[in-house]
Amino acid sequence: MSLLENLNQDMKQAMRNKEKQKLSVIRMVKASLQNEAIKLGKDVLNEEEELTVLARELKQRKDSLQEFKEAGRDDLVDNLNAELDVLQVYMPEQLTSEELERIVLETIQSVNATSKKEMGKVMGALMPKVKGKADGTEVNKLVQKHLS
Repeated sequence: MSLLENLNQDMKQAMRNKEKQKLSVIRMVKASLQNEAIKLGKDVLNEEEELTVLARELKQRKDSLQEFKEAGRDDLVDNLNAELDVLQVYMPEQLTSEELERIVLETIQSVNATSKKEMGKVMGALMPKVKGKADGTEVNKLVQKHLS
């Protein structure tokens, strides 16, 4: 089942259960997917493009969450945590730290990187492998750690 079909099904269920928060998040994600399809001039996005949109939505909320925590806005923090929980359901299973570290080391070896100067080369080869399965900031820190 495609992501859009899954979202439609969950949206109907959220309407039946009167889950306003979940319904709102699903509608926002659907709108983002449709906007991306329009931007790319397509009728339907492929799985990778859908994953990119989902990852962007997740990242936006995580960034906002951090800002709200720093500002002491607990009401908004709770709201965003609920939105993140809804979005996580549609993301692929996240890599464990061990799996991520193994992929990082393999990629560093495959591109023969030895210094931080080659960080861009490593990240360019690595990110498509872990797209949607790991946080980019975490990946970046691991690559820096192993290249220093």
